[in-house]
This record gives sequence, C-alpha cells and structure tokens, in this order.
Amino acid sequence: MSDTPEFSRPFDIRGITAQPVQLTANETERVALAKRFGIVSIDWLRAELCVEADGAIVSANGTLDAAIVQSCAVSGEDIRAEVHEDITMRFVPAESLEAGEEDEEIELDADDLDDSPYTGTSFDLGEAVAQSLALAIDPFATGPNAEAVRERHGLTDQGPKGALAAALSELKKD
Repeated sequence: MSDTPEFSRPFDIRGITAQPVQLTANETERVALAKRFGIVSIDWLRAELCVEADGAIVSANGTLDAAIVQSCAVSGEDIRAEVHEDITMRFVPAESLEAGEEDEEIELDADDLDDSPYTGTSFDLGEAVAQSLALAIDPFATGPNAEAVRERHGLTDQGPKGALAAALSELKKD
C-alpha cells in the first residue's frame, strides 16, 4: 500500500504568490477518499485557498466545497449532502513543534491545536483539505425515512427501552 495520500497536492512554500491556490479532486481521488471516509461517494471536491507566510509559519485560508453521498445513520439509505466550509490551516516547521517536547509541561492554546508540521520547504495542501472534509462530514446524518425506520423498530421517543419493552412483551405472549 502506498503512503501517498489519495488527494496529494504537495505545496512548496517558495512558490507562494498573491494568487489563490485552487485544488480540485479528480474521479480516482474522490473514489479513494470516499472509501477512506466510509461514505458512498464524493461527486465533487474543490478548495480555494490564499496561502501566506509569516517567516516559516504558513497559513492557508479559504473555502472547501464538496458534494457527497453518505448512508443514513438510521435507515442506511443514500443521502446527498453539500459541504461548504470556511477553512483555516497553519503549517509550522516540525522542529519548532519538537523543540518543546522534553519533560516540561506546556499549555496549548486553540491555535496550537491546529498546527500541522512540515519538513523541508513543502507540505501536502491536498491532504490538509481532505482532512478538513473528513471533519465536515456528519457521522450521524439522517435521511427523510429515518423517523419511519425508528418507529418500525420501536426506537421512538421512548428510546431503546421502548424497543426492549416491546420485545419482552412479545416474549411473554409465547
């Protein structure tokens, strides 16, 4: 198996310009990403990012847009969803993150949690976009027939206890 991400777009910081970077996943990449994320399909995926450097720290800000098909968490039926997210990413040299990894205790603020390390002069902007898409997918998405399926299986407002009570009631009849 290859270590190359499905939607790999290496980006060299020496190529930063004022022009936005546009990334679009092709069909093969979308199929592989859908498999990785456990969804039915990705109809389209694109991102537009403004990349800026502040010394060795690089930020990428922009938008992520995608159309996906995933399974309803209740009925299993295919449901379509569109993703439109503002995304902000920060890439920092790996050695700057490793510098404080001795036995000392450090506190992290919210910005530190989103730092992605890179080595040399490049990082994978496509993989960062793919990870942003993964975070935007609702793992508990439900379709229009979800409530009917819940009712059919006794999983309404009474929750699982209602289903258990119904099952016990059936057993007592026998």
